[in-house]
Amino acid sequence: MALVLILSGIVFLDKALFTTFNCNLPEAEGQPEPVDDSPHHDSAEPDLPNFQISLSALLQTLQIFGAADATTSRFSKLDNDGYNSNIRPGRPNAFSNQALGMAAVCRLSYTGIGSPFSIILEESGVTTTCNLNTYEPESPEEIPFQRDSMQVKIIMQARWLFDAISELSSTSPSRLDITASPNAPYLSLSAVGPLGSASVEFAKGRELLETFTVAEKWTQSYKFEMIKAAAEAMRLASKVSVRGDEQGVLSLQFMVEVEGGGVSFVDFRFVPYLRDEDEDDGEASHDEEYEYEDEEPL
Repeated sequence: MALVLILSGIVFLDKALFTTFNCNLPEAEGQPEPVDDSPHHDSAEPDLPNFQISLSALLQTLQIFGAADATTSRFSKLDNDGYNSNIRPGRPNAFSNQALGMAAVCRLSYTGIGSPFSIILEESGVTTTCNLNTYEPESPEEIPFQRDSMQVKIIMQARWLFDAISELSSTSPSRLDITASPNAPYLSLSAVGPLGSASVEFAKGRELLETFTVAEKWTQSYKFEMIKAAAEAMRLASKVSVRGDEQGVLSLQFMVEVEGGGVSFVDFRFVPYLRDEDEDDGEASHDEEYEYEDEEPL
């Protein structure tokens, strides 16, 4: 038995989001001959940079110019009905664009294995350089998601999902049950916890569910605290793609529109609770240790 990831988050930043983007990869040396004889396989393709940094240190660095707000709690109702971006929230501060009248510049650089991840912030003639230590990744493997065997694919406005999770969180639930069916109710979110249970159902219609593809009834359960980890992405995103494969892995992919017309994507993947086949959907058993054989999810 082996412990595996139960939650992972991936952010995709398009090259168009950067003013300048340079990536100079070293040439591969001493690589073994590939077993695959496919003409599309490039034996000289170098390894992409892969390193780990402290997330808390990165957030503290970005807060120098107000790029993140650690005091904003999840599901808190902010101005504009809680759907405004939390980037530079509230009143201007000493380093804000409103106060200084000019935009800040952020430069990110990484020279190679063992080198620090450098962040250079420039604004109003003030330059701050932060070098973050880099480490070998502890968990390089991602939670596998089988795109070729998806059971559920639903595209909807992210604010609808944000509202649903916000309402369900009031019951202090421990797990979230997600059910998608080709028949009514088409999409149901049910929260179960010590204070009771609650559910939210979505009717099938383009005003709520822009895309709805479900081959057969699909029901899985997830730890509610893990779903809450995606709350900020729900609040900032314009749309969300809810996908589930035959293993029960859930993918919530958020489309976040960036100032200037750019788009970035944030993908959260969740491993489901273990469920006994002979148990009813409403009384699924759960393995709190999240143990799986051969490092594979359900």
